[in-house]
This record gives sequence, C-alpha cells and structure tokens, in this order.
Amino acid sequence: MNQGIIDNLVVQLTKLPGIGRKTAQRLAFFILSMPEEDARGISSAINDVRDKARFCSECFNIADGEVCQICRSTTRDRSKLCVVEEPSNVLVIERSNGFHGLYHVLLGALSPIDGFTPDKLKLHELVERVRKNSVEEIIVATNPNTKGEMTAQYIRELLKPYPVKVTRIAYGLPMGGDIEFADEVTLGKALEGRREM
Repeated sequence: MNQGIIDNLVVQLTKLPGIGRKTAQRLAFFILSMPEEDARGISSAINDVRDKARFCSECFNIADGEVCQICRSTTRDRSKLCVVEEPSNVLVIERSNGFHGLYHVLLGALSPIDGFTPDKLKLHELVERVRKNSVEEIIVATNPNTKGEMTAQYIRELLKPYPVKVTRIAYGLPMGGDIEFADEVTLGKALEGRREM
C-alpha cells in the first residue's frame, strides 16, 4: 500500500474543523476499510456540495438551485421571518420543529473589529423583504453573545420605520453559546418563548 496516498488523505482531513492529525489518521483508515460504495458515496456527496450548492436568492440559505426548498414551500407561514446568522442555524431550528415560517440568513454577525459591518451582512435584503412582502413578524435568532446581541439591536433599529413586530428568541440558550450547538428541545423552547424587542 502506498503510504503517500494515506498521508495525503490525512493531510486533507486535518483541514476540517476540529480534526487533528490523530483523528484524521483514524478516519483515513476507517475510510480505507469501508465498503467501496460507502466511500464513493461520501466522495460523491462532497463533490455535489462543491459543484451544486449556492446561496438562495431569497433568504441566503444553502440551495441546490436558484431558490431553496424552504422558500419554495407552499405550506410555510410567509408572515414570519426568522433571522439567523449562518445557514447551519437554519438546519438546527428546522430540527426543533418549532418554527414553520421562512428564514433570512445574514451570513455573519456585526463585528466591526473583524470587518463585519452592516454593509457586509444581508441587512439591506432583509429590509427589502419586509418592505415588499406581507411580513408581520421578524424573529431575531442571532447567537446569544456580544456579536449576536449587537446584530439583534441593529435589526430592531433598522426595522423601526416598518409596521412589523420584531421579537427575539428567549434565552433558553446559554449566553456566549452558538445556536449550532443547541439541542432541539432547548431551541424549540427558545422559539416558543420569544419576546418583542
């Protein structure tokens, strides 16, 4: 067996977040022992994501076409928009089964020191959606940390001129945490207990 091939796979796997060299080695040997169809399935899924994934033109979630599956749905409550920082937050909220409206992904949170100023986020697009559509409530589900709070306050001020109710998810989530790591029950309760800002 060519050790260079395994070493190359280990190096590539260490590029994933949270994967150190030892874990990458274990994964590499696990992949080597997998049935061929499973290994090829993983490879194919990675290629598909790289080749076909893009941002939804309406909400900026990940889509495999112009518009994502959620925005295309005819059963979602279009009067409610849940504003999140990243597409991964949409997946977590969907798993909670506590929200049946639409989403708006900002693709970040305000952090001027890191270069994330309002013009770098999808805030203008949020205002346009509120202005053009029959949105009655904006649920701000940014992370409960300093950047998320700053972003939530900015959104509240930005939307003051519009006849839309702005709520914030309740603090069923720990301060300083990320929505991505919350369990479904906690996140579901946080959505149920949202409050007006």
